[in-house]
Amino acid sequence: MADLAVYYEHPQWFEPLFAAFNRRGLDWIPISIQDHTFDPADSRPPAPVILNRLAMSSFVRQAEHALFYTQALLGHWEWLGARVINGAGVLAYDANKARQLSLFRQAGLAIPETRVAHRRQDIPRLAAEVGYPVLVKANIGGSGAGIVRYEAAAELADAVAEGRTPMGVDNVALVQAYVPPADARVFRCEVLEGRLLYAIALSGAGASFDLCPADVCLAEKPTITVEAYEPPPPIVEAVERVSALAGLDVGGVEYLVDAAGRPRFYDLNALSNFVAKPLEVLGFDPHEALVDFLERQIAAQRRLTA
Repeated sequence: MADLAVYYEHPQWFEPLFAAFNRRGLDWIPISIQDHTFDPADSRPPAPVILNRLAMSSFVRQAEHALFYTQALLGHWEWLGARVINGAGVLAYDANKARQLSLFRQAGLAIPETRVAHRRQDIPRLAAEVGYPVLVKANIGGSGAGIVRYEAAAELADAVAEGRTPMGVDNVALVQAYVPPADARVFRCEVLEGRLLYAIALSGAGASFDLCPADVCLAEKPTITVEAYEPPPPIVEAVERVSALAGLDVGGVEYLVDAAGRPRFYDLNALSNFVAKPLEVLGFDPHEALVDFLERQIAAQRRLTA
């Protein structure tokens, strides 16, 4: 049995990570999500440590996605004693934007004014409550998928009547007041093992809702620029507090600053591809820190079974 299994769906995204594994000589195996099946009576996990790299945006690339399948699978592997990085508990937040917003409020953080609906017919009423312009978001998203901005009630009413508003694969929609980010910048704080690993500022917010900063993403978004950013201490503390509440092993927390200077948190993402050209942007390669973390998890699992 290998020391590490990587459960993933989008191979191009993880080429830098896989290269880091091979440079460091990790004993690992890939598990492709697309063709995976499992036996609930199986008594052995594929590896003592499993890295979950399921992308929430997988539903835009394949109709027969594994978003709900994975919840059961990760729970099964955890029951068998595997250490699943970003396991079933974290997935319950990653796959539910409404729950993420509640988590931010639980941590005492400000969020954009939001309402949650499970029927399309309720969206115009909720939009009137939060005000225009308004964003209608799919509850399960990723890479900006399932987000539409509406400027006025008539525009939204037409979209509802024609069934064009986002509802998402779980039939839940968020109706959210559009908050213009100060200086058209949003911030992503990457966390590893409960601590801030690095932060970046993404400029050009508003040109796209897809703000993924990895190489394979930025190739299609030349209007988005990325730079290293040092968050103020209260933001660092807030991000680490949210990560602890969610049980997040590795991932990102995103926020913007509104016109009044108030940080508003809006997204928790358990799948981080890390920033493109990290040595240029950050001065270090975060993949190496992730490999260090995985090696510690492998060593801990070995001690448990010794």
